[in-house]
Amino acid sequence: MPSIVAPRLSRSLKCIAGLIAFVNALAAPAASLSPHGEVRPGYVADSACANCHPATAADWRTSKHSQAMQAAEPGTVLANFADQKFTGASGATTFHVRQGLFSIASAGADGRSGEFPVAYTFGLRPLQQYLVPQAGGRLQAFTIAWDTARHRWFDLQADEPAKPGESLHWTGRYQGWNLMCAECHTTALRKGYDQQADVYKTTWAAPNVGCQACHGPGARHVAAAGQKRALRLPGYGLPFAAPLVDQCAACHARRTRLREETQTGGALLDNYQPDTLRPDLYHPDGQQLAEVFEYGSFRQSRMYQAGVTCADCHAMHSGKLLAEGNALCTRCHGATPNPAFPGLKARNYESPEHHFHVPGASGSQCVACHMPATNYMVVHGRRDHAIRIPRPDLSRQLQTPNACTTCHQDRDAAWASAVLERQFGKRSQPPHYGEILMAARERQPGGLDALAGLAVDAAQPGIVRATASELFGQLAPRRLPVATLRDPDPAVRSVAAMVVGAWQDERAVRLLLPLIDDPVRAVRIAAARSLLNFDQRLVPSAQRPTLRRALSDFVAAQTAMADMPAAQLNLANFHRQRRQLQQALVHYQRALQQDPGFLAARLELAEWLADENRFDEAEQLLRAGMAVTGSKAEVHYALGVLLARQGKRESAVEELRSARKLNPNDPGISRSLERIEEYK
Repeated sequence: MPSIVAPRLSRSLKCIAGLIAFVNALAAPAASLSPHGEVRPGYVADSACANCHPATAADWRTSKHSQAMQAAEPGTVLANFADQKFTGASGATTFHVRQGLFSIASAGADGRSGEFPVAYTFGLRPLQQYLVPQAGGRLQAFTIAWDTARHRWFDLQADEPAKPGESLHWTGRYQGWNLMCAECHTTALRKGYDQQADVYKTTWAAPNVGCQACHGPGARHVAAAGQKRALRLPGYGLPFAAPLVDQCAACHARRTRLREETQTGGALLDNYQPDTLRPDLYHPDGQQLAEVFEYGSFRQSRMYQAGVTCADCHAMHSGKLLAEGNALCTRCHGATPNPAFPGLKARNYESPEHHFHVPGASGSQCVACHMPATNYMVVHGRRDHAIRIPRPDLSRQLQTPNACTTCHQDRDAAWASAVLERQFGKRSQPPHYGEILMAARERQPGGLDALAGLAVDAAQPGIVRATASELFGQLAPRRLPVATLRDPDPAVRSVAAMVVGAWQDERAVRLLLPLIDDPVRAVRIAAARSLLNFDQRLVPSAQRPTLRRALSDFVAAQTAMADMPAAQLNLANFHRQRRQLQQALVHYQRALQQDPGFLAARLELAEWLADENRFDEAEQLLRAGMAVTGSKAEVHYALGVLLARQGKRESAVEELRSARKLNPNDPGISRSLERIEEYK
């Protein structure tokens, strides 16, 4: 009589074997290089802080910071993993949970389907992502996320899905938690990147944004409290607005890290170089465009200039707003203005005479007009913290969004301008900095003169002056006003120091030398890097040790970001300028190994090879770039120039014609082609 137990037992054994294999897959990365917590000298457990600060700790536990990243467990995973299938632009994915262990079945880096264990949750609301361990100590942020409001899976790359092997695929470099996310979702991160092996040994003091992420190491403070002595942590008792905003900006800004381990409580530019209002990040008038978080927008606001800080609107430890709706704004703006800010006018801003909408309707909310929201990561609405007055008239000129037509989508900016004019009367407006920046970018007559005025206008926000200075570097470096190098805002000084490096004028050395001893690290680094462009014999011997220290800081800043291809390119160019050619080649190659599609590294390496008369290698490098970069016009152009240098006129013309066909509006391509075609 045939047994019916054996098949069932066989299936059970297979199920158990599968579960064991899955558990082993989860455990294997942890046993090797998987990121993990460690005892960190000077740091204590958050519970030690909570012992003396229970109310503050209770607030913090309700914050997103406290749950920025958590071990993937039934109580922390918000998504439905019960064999849920999702099919989108990125392909088919299935989410599983077995015995409390979570996994994702999807295509891996090689394009083949596999099952990948989930180690951590990432974020809380309005979406939650999941971190998957991969080789080399990496955690990768899976790009199918859970919408916590609508209770659904959705694809973060629905519009532009990345293919396996590409840098934006969930297994790729730019979805790497260690590189892109970790420092703002942990406390006291040590990235531990080994650039030779391209692996990580990442550790943290806590896998969330805890007390010491903002206040610094707490061991001395706890010890002093136990002895009933007063001892403040670096982040406590900051006396001015800027350091407090800088503390938040460490994570709520687009910026580049300047240290492997940042110093809590210091000026922002001692730890980071913040981005300017670049056109790929911001609209021409400074409104948020890309995911820029809050700092760059807030820096433009009149509130920032008046000394308002994040803590004037947000509870410091829970992150929640201090009041709901218009009540938050009328704490300062109302019939009885807040005396802490003397420039405020007494006015009933909740009156329909001001907002001219039905009371209680969405249009009557202050934030609807002054802080319009944009969705990032598909479902995450973030308000523009420039807190500006709507300017549909400016929208007409600069082709930018405005709060009026964002709500009234069936109307245009001309209609909105007419409504505002009827409501408030015709107003004469001084030129907006967006108009000046746009005029310069479009090379309009008088544009550079107006830009020079903007760069030194003390009435304008520092980030605007820095942006104007940076634009000179792209358009006419020698026209940059020298006064920018003495600007009180280090963001302006650091950018100006970068621009002056392109002057090709010995006068630049005299202007840059005082900045290598600037009190702010970002300024010192920028000045030192620019001085490398000049004959080092122009540097007085007494200042050479200072220059060496600043250059050492520059190298340390790039090393801190050595897992980013752009940092490898910076190191390559640094060594190339110092004629350390073998070291330069190593970093060029690392940049392309990290991201084969990184066009700037490919073009600069090809130029260096050509300068060394290694033309065949340069040509091979450029031709290989055709398959991996989206900017084929630039590769054709570079190849045409390279072939022209070798006297291969017909081949050069062919490449330049291909470049012009792909990018007919680039005058540089057309001029190069015309010169070669005319040359017989």
